[in-house]
Amino acid sequence: MKVNIEESMYAEKAMALFKQGFNCAQAVFVAFEDKYNIDRKTALMLSSSFGGGMGRLREVCGAVSGMFMVAGLLYGYYDPDDYEKKKSHYKRIQHLAEEFKLINGSIVCRELLNLNTKTDSPSPEKRTTTYYQKRPCVQLVGLAAAIMEQYILNNS
Repeated sequence: MKVNIEESMYAEKAMALFKQGFNCAQAVFVAFEDKYNIDRKTALMLSSSFGGGMGRLREVCGAVSGMFMVAGLLYGYYDPDDYEKKKSHYKRIQHLAEEFKLINGSIVCRELLNLNTKTDSPSPEKRTTTYYQKRPCVQLVGLAAAIMEQYILNNS
């Protein structure tokens, strides 16, 4: 799948949300708020735990988690006995993860940020010019949103 952040309306929205101070998962998830029926406050609260690789644990990138949350709302399953729907959804999630990984080499926050430690302080860093210069997060948020947008366009 060819993804172009510059041509993605959702990438632009997600990057703007991140620059406003929302975490990576919130930025991607809320960028797609026109696609689901959840009020903004609930959407922000629901996705708030996944920033910084899940509460700054530096595990799965929050932008990827946000993308997965969008996929779950749009295509997910709810019947635990619907094996085929569950299988199909997990295949979709693995595909989305692979698209992100092909471009970035990983879906793991600490690897994307080249961090040596597994867990980070629970205190988020202040969003300064220096922060944005040393972190690829804005681009990662945009990419996750663009991948999700392209998936929706290809599967509607």
